[in-house]
Amino acid sequence: MLKVKEFPNLQDYIGQTLITTNGLTLLGADDKAGIAEILAMLRYFKAHPDRNRGDIWVAFGPDEEIGRGADRFPVEKFPVRYAYTVDSGRVGNFEYETFNAATITIEIEGTSVHPGTAYGQMVNALKLGEEIDAALPKDEVPEKTRGYEGFYLLNKFTGSIDHATLNYIIRDHDEEKFETRKQTIVEIIDEINGRFANPRLYYEMADQYYNMRQIIDQYPNSVKLAKDAMEKIGITPNVQPFRGGTDGSKISLKGLPTPNIFTGGENFHGQYEFITLEAMEKTTEALIEMVQLAVKYD
Repeated sequence: MLKVKEFPNLQDYIGQTLITTNGLTLLGADDKAGIAEILAMLRYFKAHPDRNRGDIWVAFGPDEEIGRGADRFPVEKFPVRYAYTVDSGRVGNFEYETFNAATITIEIEGTSVHPGTAYGQMVNALKLGEEIDAALPKDEVPEKTRGYEGFYLLNKFTGSIDHATLNYIIRDHDEEKFETRKQTIVEIIDEINGRFANPRLYYEMADQYYNMRQIIDQYPNSVKLAKDAMEKIGITPNVQPFRGGTDGSKISLKGLPTPNIFTGGENFHGQYEFITLEAMEKTTEALIEMVQLAVKYD
């Protein structure tokens, strides 16, 4: 059940047409709503061919939630100066800064012997894993950070005495701090390995995406256009650093600046997700206005 006591943001939608899940699965406000809103915008222009506009290019991509949606996006076949993803939260949200993101998987080889004869022989992989986590800054975790503050997230920790696996995601908006975070966790691994005659810890680290602002700043009209369109239809833009990534993160780094605009939904990534019909209509109205204003920015 959606209760105001748990979700006070519901009070912002009194009198609107609430769309919810059945409580067993996700709704799709993230991001079937975005697809519906884009199609509604296209339908509007098809019904009003007299409206002043340029060409409209649209793409729908799969697998955004697992971070691979834009890997094969063919920027060279999308002939525009800038684009937008429709994949954010409540009405007014607008993001053009994302995290720099990396993931690291650490494998730990232990030595399991009978505890009665373990002295000087046992190497507990689980304890070494706990030691890694304890060595990281305890307040630099998602539940204690906000705004531009980065974090380490222990995403998965499994194993036994003889073998353990840890997976972390590493996030920071600042590129220099991002590199420092990666180096910090590598130094912890190296320090623990240095106690043994042979390495016990092995890792694989990979960057996932980067802060798109470095590209967006080169195309200020991509930001101005969206803000002006919102203000023209009575929406106050809520510009915040996005504590995550969007397909636009990767697409921007491919050379096509792609900020992220709202869908109108709330409580994403869970069965408490919801959206209202009125918020979806407002998103479509914003997209229509953006298309019409774009002609003036040419």
